[in-house]
Amino acid sequence: MKLEFAPLNIPLERRLQTAAVFQWVLSFLLLAEVCIGILLLLILYNYWFLYIPYLTWLYFDWRTPEQGGRRSNWVRSWAVWKYFKDYFPIHLIKTSDLDPSHNYIFGFHPHGVLVAGAFGNFCTNYSDFKKLFPDFTAYLHVLPIWFRCPLFREYLMSSGPVSVSKKSVSHVLSKEGGGNISVIVLGGAEESLDAHPGKFTLFIRRRKGFVKIALTHGAYLVPVFSFGENELFKQVSNPEGSLLRTVQDKLQKIMGFALPLFHARGVFQYSFGLVPYRKPIHTVVGHPIPVHQTLNPTREQVEELHQTYMEELRKLFEEHKGKYGIPEHHTLVFR
Repeated sequence: MKLEFAPLNIPLERRLQTAAVFQWVLSFLLLAEVCIGILLLLILYNYWFLYIPYLTWLYFDWRTPEQGGRRSNWVRSWAVWKYFKDYFPIHLIKTSDLDPSHNYIFGFHPHGVLVAGAFGNFCTNYSDFKKLFPDFTAYLHVLPIWFRCPLFREYLMSSGPVSVSKKSVSHVLSKEGGGNISVIVLGGAEESLDAHPGKFTLFIRRRKGFVKIALTHGAYLVPVFSFGENELFKQVSNPEGSLLRTVQDKLQKIMGFALPLFHARGVFQYSFGLVPYRKPIHTVVGHPIPVHQTLNPTREQVEELHQTYMEELRKLFEEHKGKYGIPEHHTLVFR
């Protein structure tokens, strides 16, 4: 493979953007393991005055990711996140005003490989979220396993993510007077295995828990589509039925998260590496679907609202795909 090297006269701003994205990728690939390793070394070398206070505190703090988390405006305002946002760049587009007297569930699609659009828009102070939705607080829900990693959980929570457990979503949606938004990447880890450029496969047909919890709390549903999310990385070909996909599916069921074999460009060359491609991300927030609170929804009510949500999601995609370079014949595939 012939390497295409980056030119030497790249502006400093673009170099900083590349560095910011590279550290973000590495933080999610390696930082959890590094944090676990640090704790094990502290135990192995008997630095009890460090690990015993932390583990004691961790015991009492274990439920925090299910109780709104512990975000830090200081961390969310780090300059690195500005460079991260500007690298792609990431844009947030509002199509309808939201009533701040309600709580909402934003269904985020597609998952992509690393959900860069969701992080950039809802976990930093450099997106247009507060300008577009000034009366709201957004909570990005992620897999609970990330909050079981000592030390790493503190770093993760500081940017705003919380657990995607039922208890956690209920906590966010229980705010009196409204103003909270639960951002849920509905396709989950399974969908990341189909995050190939030019593909729009969404794992949504069997995902109905979010509908039931929306009915239980009377939270309005809002479809969100992030155009460009699947263009950031390439994956090793893994069609359904292939050996690689079979192994990936089994590992995903065992561990709870997927292992897509992805690649893109490097820091100093454009041919291969883990830095995502510099492709624009346009995260479009659709129109809210009113939901009447029903404490004990029937199966029929869940099915009806779920069908309405899928129709609104498809409508959102069809209305906006032409603006972002998607050919007319391309459409969503629901699985």
